[in-house]
Amino acid sequence: MTDNFQIFPVGIIRKKNDTVLIEIDEKYNDALLGIEQFSHINVLYWFHENDTPGSRSTLQVHPCRNKKNPLTGVFATHSPHRPNLIALSLCKILSIDGTTIEIDKIDAFDGSPVIDIKCFFPTKLSIPDVRVPDWERKQD
Repeated sequence: MTDNFQIFPVGIIRKKNDTVLIEIDEKYNDALLGIEQFSHINVLYWFHENDTPGSRSTLQVHPCRNKKNPLTGVFATHSPHRPNLIALSLCKILSIDGTTIEIDKIDAFDGSPVIDIKCFFPTKLSIPDVRVPDWERKQD
């Protein structure tokens, strides 16, 4: 197994008031071809403000930062504290202007580096008999 991988940003998340933008680096303009055909995208980004040795060594958390939830391994949560600080959000595309994508919302800070974007195919997620823990059902 390779000990290290190189990941570099392809863009950055910008938030101002209620506007959320993904600004893609101009050199990746060709990678956006056809994205306008989709209503939603999966955005992978880096939890850059949590990139500390402590965050990377955290292996268990209380989900949703709620001490009433059971201590759970980070691979079974969406915690921003984890060995590799990769985040994933499903986002609705509101508009596209050149290399700027306006989205509805994202659970990221202004300035978060975008490491990849993937189109969203809802039919690929038709999974029968989905199971989630009790603490997740209580979040609704």
